[in-house]
Amino acid sequence: MNDRGFAYWALLLLGALALGNGLIMGIAPEPWFLRIAADTGPLNFHLVRDVGAAYATSGIAALWAARVPQFRGPLALTAALFQGLHGAIHVFDVLSGTQPASHLLEDFPGVYLPTLLLIGIAVHALRRPALKRA
Repeated sequence: MNDRGFAYWALLLLGALALGNGLIMGIAPEPWFLRIAADTGPLNFHLVRDVGAAYATSGIAALWAARVPQFRGPLALTAALFQGLHGAIHVFDVLSGTQPASHLLEDFPGVYLPTLLLIGIAVHALRRPALKRA
């Protein structure tokens, strides 16, 4: 069976992007903040680095999921956990009025789409063994 289909390539891409983002947040928090999150409040170096560590962890889990198909479901779900909680915070900020509604659309490619892809890959991978037994 070829394990280098859509899930493999999507996990490699999502993992590399999340890991890269996390590393940039850790190494260069101020330029990252000024480019990505300047409208969310004052720069907090520690907080940007903390979130960068979470992104890096999510990225590593996604990369690992790409490379080890038998663990793809749990690892993709682990990667999706941070991404999903992060996305939920973005939605909450819009619903509570601390961010404009336009952020929902602006955040879609970098926040919500990766989460949806990771969840879809995880669900597909976790359902696969059950289908084989049937």
